[in-house]
Amino acid sequence: MTSPASTRPEDENLGIGANLAYGLQHVLTMYGGIIAVPLIIGQAAGLAPAEVGMLIAASLFAGGLATLLQTLGIPFFGCRLPLVQGVSFAGVATMITIIGNDGSGGLPVVFGAVIASSLIGLLITPLFSRIIKYFPPLVTGVVITTIGLTLMPVTARWAMGGNSQAADFGSTSNISLAAFTLATVLLLSKLGSASLSRLSILLAIVIGTLVATALGMADFSQVLEGPLVALPEVLHFGAPQFHLAAILSMLIVIIVTMVETSADILAVGAIIETRVDSKRLGNGLRADMISSALAPLFGSFTQSAFAQNVGLVAVTGVKSRYVVATAGLILVTLGLLPVMGRLVAAVPTAVLGGAGLVLFGTVAASGIRTLAQVDYRNNMNLIIVATSIGFGMIPIAAPGFYHHFPTWFETIFHSGISSAAIMAIALNLLFNHLRAGNSDQQSVFVAATERTLRYRDIAALNDGDFFRDGKLFDCDGKEVPIVEIEEHHEPAPAPRKKRLLQEH
Repeated sequence: MTSPASTRPEDENLGIGANLAYGLQHVLTMYGGIIAVPLIIGQAAGLAPAEVGMLIAASLFAGGLATLLQTLGIPFFGCRLPLVQGVSFAGVATMITIIGNDGSGGLPVVFGAVIASSLIGLLITPLFSRIIKYFPPLVTGVVITTIGLTLMPVTARWAMGGNSQAADFGSTSNISLAAFTLATVLLLSKLGSASLSRLSILLAIVIGTLVATALGMADFSQVLEGPLVALPEVLHFGAPQFHLAAILSMLIVIIVTMVETSADILAVGAIIETRVDSKRLGNGLRADMISSALAPLFGSFTQSAFAQNVGLVAVTGVKSRYVVATAGLILVTLGLLPVMGRLVAAVPTAVLGGAGLVLFGTVAASGIRTLAQVDYRNNMNLIIVATSIGFGMIPIAAPGFYHHFPTWFETIFHSGISSAAIMAIALNLLFNHLRAGNSDQQSVFVAATERTLRYRDIAALNDGDFFRDGKLFDCDGKEVPIVEIEEHHEPAPAPRKKRLLQEH
């Protein structure tokens, strides 16, 4: 006999070879995102290239450890789901503001703010873990769809070359390389076996990189420059400094991160079709917070689940958490071996853009599939979905929309994901939980078509007849045969049906 836990889809272990292959696919998917934040912050702090490299290595190392904690778990920490952890984009604007306000001492202040706010987030986690009942498919579907849509600008920039300051940004060659990678993904998915199809993203990235090398669009000359091994230094940038204003600013970021992580945990649970309760959600949030609190000791920042890897789980169908745990080991290795990081960094960004279009689009498609489960008949659910997704698209369509709002407000709502999540939760509470004042006649935009049945459809039913699993049974539980009839002619009524017609 097997324990109930062993039957969960995420507990399947595919073996060392498959774990390595699929784990590397996860790393390649999120590598550009995980190095982007330390690059941006390092440049804002005026660090030398070597120190920026240390920030990158620290982020890879901390992300790997956080991934291992989230996927494998220990008591009270880790949701044990296939979620890759890495540096969160949510705090970039706030950290740059802290650095700008504090001059050369900015990084220690940033690290102190991240540590303090993450510990506060750890204390308030029980509150967040109890809100799962307010995340029905109506809310999770909106959030998952918005995650996919908000990632589209990322893959578009990747396809254009990644660096907007480069001379070839948006060139035909970059976009053509991204299109070739996308075509390779689709071709391998169509023509390959099941195993080949699951590796289509990784193989397409490899093939795209080889083609880019042949065309002179990939540069591996700097892979062997620099140290081969570098252990992370604790407090290399100095001891953390704790400033109240910086802590309060980062606390807003932590709350946004908790909302997004909750959505990601629920999203991946829905994708792999496993149960996520408040306890599991709380364990995942605690892992997020403790990882974020410890990451600054190595020179990294707030940690959260990567939405693009949720898309990879959806597109490949590989549900094993051990695959993602292997990705965590690879990230730790990259953090210890800068030469490996430089090798992965040499993959052209345009290649990642072609693969990202499928990945991020799959996230949105998964959200649409979840929204298909929602009942839209004679209620306001359609308006809730429309308003929430539209609200989430505002910062994507107009990035400067909230520039004149208070900083705390802009920090929360500049993320399309958190905007959509907050709106969906609020409207779901307003219309579906606080029913006082709801009209009997709902909006004309969502008014349901009344159900209509023809008399001949129900005339053959007796009292006590019922349907179960697509079959009709009488009051004694005996199955009543159902015969398919063609539409162009009407057969004579069966004896039982004729009797009912006469009675009526």
